[in-house]
Amino acid sequence: MLPIEKLESLAARYRDTEEILCQPDVLADSKRLTRLTRERSELFEVVSLYQRYQQVTADLKGHREALNDPDLRELAELEIPELDAERERLEADLNIALLPKDPDDQSDTVLEIRAGAGGEEAALWAADLFRMYSRFAETKGWKVELISKSEASAGGLKEVVATLSGDRVYSVMRFEGGVHRVQRVPATESQGRIHTSTATVVVMPETEAIDDIQIEAKDLEIQATGAGGPGGQHVNMTNSAVIVKHLPTGIMIRADNERSQHQNKAKALQLLRMKLLQAEQDKQAEQIGAERRAMVGSGDRSEKIRTYNYPQNRVTDHRIGLTLHNLDRVVAGELGDVFQALRSHHQAALMMKQAD
Repeated sequence: MLPIEKLESLAARYRDTEEILCQPDVLADSKRLTRLTRERSELFEVVSLYQRYQQVTADLKGHREALNDPDLRELAELEIPELDAERERLEADLNIALLPKDPDDQSDTVLEIRAGAGGEEAALWAADLFRMYSRFAETKGWKVELISKSEASAGGLKEVVATLSGDRVYSVMRFEGGVHRVQRVPATESQGRIHTSTATVVVMPETEAIDDIQIEAKDLEIQATGAGGPGGQHVNMTNSAVIVKHLPTGIMIRADNERSQHQNKAKALQLLRMKLLQAEQDKQAEQIGAERRAMVGSGDRSEKIRTYNYPQNRVTDHRIGLTLHNLDRVVAGELGDVFQALRSHHQAALMMKQAD
C-alpha cells in the first residue's frame, strides 16, 4: 500500500515550491534560491511518479468499466494486464523514491586519494583512480577542480585532492570511500610477477554544516610555500601554496592549485572545516556501529572495499559481493554498473530497516 496522504502532501509542497521560486525576493536571495531549487529537484522525481501512478489508476478504472461494454471489451482485456503491470512497477518505484534521503545527497564533494602500500606502484594506482573518477565525472557533466596534488618520482600521485561539483554528486560518490586494491604486473617488473598495491579514497560532502565549524586563529599554524610540480615554465615559483595545520588535531591541509595565496588559504581552511566535521561525524558513527556498516559500508578509510585484478580483467566490490569482468571499461570511467549495484543494495537495506 502506498502512503497516499504523504504523496498528496509532497505534491502540494512541489506546487508551493514552484510558486515560491517565482517570487522576486527569492530570486534576489541566492542561498534561498539554491535551497528551494534543490528541494524542487528532489520532489520532482516522486511527484512525477505519483502523477503517472494516478493516471494509470484512472485508466485502469475506465478499462474495467469498459468490460461491460461489448464494443470495448476486447480492447480493455488487452490493455488491462499492461496497465496492471505498469501500476505495480510504479508502486515499487514510489516506495523507493519515498525512502529517507541523505541530506547531503545534493552536495558537491571533495575527493581525496592517497597512495597506500606498494611504493611507486601505489602512487601510479592513485593516479589511475583519479583519472577514472575524472573521466566518470566528465560523462556526468560534473566539474572537477583540483585543490592540491603531490607527484611521485615515477609519474604517479602520492596524494591528490579535488572538488567534484554538479548534479547529485555526493549521492553517487558516497560509497567510494575506503581502500581500493589493485593486483597487476607493474611496468617496472621484469619477472612478470603480480604485485598488490593500494590507494585510499576519502569522499566528503560540501555540506552547509561546515559553516558551523568554528576554528580559532590560535589553533592554526599557517605556512606559505612554493607550489609543487614537475618543473618547467608552468611551475608557480611564488610562495602561493599554503599549508594549514590544525594544532589540536594535527590535521594538515595543503592547497596549491591557485596562483593566489589568499585563494589557496581559503580553500585549505574550507577543507579543514570539512575534515573536522567528518571527524565529528565519524565519532558519532562509531556509536551507531553495525547499523551504519549495513548500509553498504562505513566509508572508513581503513575498510577494503574493492579489488581491481588486471590479469583477470575483474573488479570485485567486497561489500556487496559484486564481481564484474570488465575492468578495462571500469578504469576508463564506466562506473555506472558498479554505482547502480551499490545504490540498489543500499535501497534494499533501507527498505528492510523500514519494515522492521
